[in-house]
Amino acid sequence: MKGVVLAGGLGTRLSPLTRVTNKHLLPVYDRPMIFYPIETLVNAGIRDILVITGGQNAGDFLRLLSNGKDFGLEHFNYAYQEGEGGIAAALRLASHFVGKEKVCVILGDNIIQGNILESRRRFDQQERGAHILLKEVPDPERFGCAEIVDGRIVKIAEKPKRPKSSYAVTGVYFYDETVFERIASLKPSARGELEITDINNMYLEEGTLTFSFLEGWWTDAGTFESLRRATNLVAETGANHVPSQASAAHKSASARTVASAPAAEPAVAAAKQGKSAR
Repeated sequence: MKGVVLAGGLGTRLSPLTRVTNKHLLPVYDRPMIFYPIETLVNAGIRDILVITGGQNAGDFLRLLSNGKDFGLEHFNYAYQEGEGGIAAALRLASHFVGKEKVCVILGDNIIQGNILESRRRFDQQERGAHILLKEVPDPERFGCAEIVDGRIVKIAEKPKRPKSSYAVTGVYFYDETVFERIASLKPSARGELEITDINNMYLEEGTLTFSFLEGWWTDAGTFESLRRATNLVAETGANHVPSQASAAHKSASARTVASAPAAEPAVAAAKQGKSAR
């Protein structure tokens, strides 16, 4: 499986800081923001990673990340995005890098307390399709929001004014190689962007979209408020925790138990976990 970190954009919500640097190079506690999503991929066993960035500070990524040695990697890949156009437009640049393999895509300002090991395991078992991670949040109108009925996603709305649930689609996505064909068929939204939510709804409509609930805290860091929150969370608990072998075995057994339950129960159980995590 390949890994792609999307770290382009102008970061206007963090101006004036982003007048002189890319937002993904800003510090979150004791490390640059971009370190966290890369570590998330590496912890999931993904070793072939592409960073897509743009703007006037693209060279700073090369100076900072080099060949990936800080993450135990032997080489690193880079792509340059001219202008903007949405998440899907940026991901399109990874087509030749991904080829016919599966890919895990993560937004460069997304930081998690735990890991995506179980989600990767589930997607590895899928013959085709996509897998997304959901998290219960107090402000779902800021994100893609999943409407869930009887334990199943029925629709995903992008930044809805009246969210149908409190479950946000986090900035971590697993796709098969057909994602690039789907991106090619997209038309810009009312915001003038190629929306990743439209891609997720394509998989949903054909019945190949699966999902799981992310454990532990999750935050983006694209605003001053969320950047401060991310820094405080990392300072208090750390980020990208990987369970010990014993606890991983326990979680795997628990996941098998939930998987055997009726369709409506996983959403209820996971919702309770999300509330306790907050």
